[in-house]
Amino acid sequence: MGGTKDKPTYEEVYTDTTGHVEVVHLEYDETKVSYEDLLAIFFKTHDPTTLNRQGEDVGTRYRSVVFYHDAQQKEVAERFIRELEEAKVYEDPIATTVEAASTFWPAEDYHVNYFNRNPDNPFCAAVIAPKLAKYLKSKKENE
Repeated sequence: MGGTKDKPTYEEVYTDTTGHVEVVHLEYDETKVSYEDLLAIFFKTHDPTTLNRQGEDVGTRYRSVVFYHDAQQKEVAERFIRELEEAKVYEDPIATTVEAASTFWPAEDYHVNYFNRNPDNPFCAAVIAPKLAKYLKSKKENE
């Protein structure tokens, strides 16, 4: 999402020349989970203070961004970031931007549900699984 090319492939996005960001598009039921809860998960499971970077992954396609679909989502996301900054949750300033959603281009089939389909992949095992476990432990402790 967020780039200039229609129907970009993963290989094109990977070149960092399309302006697209690797994102997850969520459809959710507000009676089961709030937008604020989704923002909390987002900010707890990645580093929102690094510009164009997530861990060892570097490039504009890895920038931290919340794409909103309406004025209320924009307002809530901006307020959420302000509150994190005011509470000094992170040592460094938050680099996450809040931008209007554009067309979401789905990943190729081999990227869909990648973590669940590739649990033994070194990145999934070493990076994603520990983050997920940490989040789930934190959630359980706060219930």
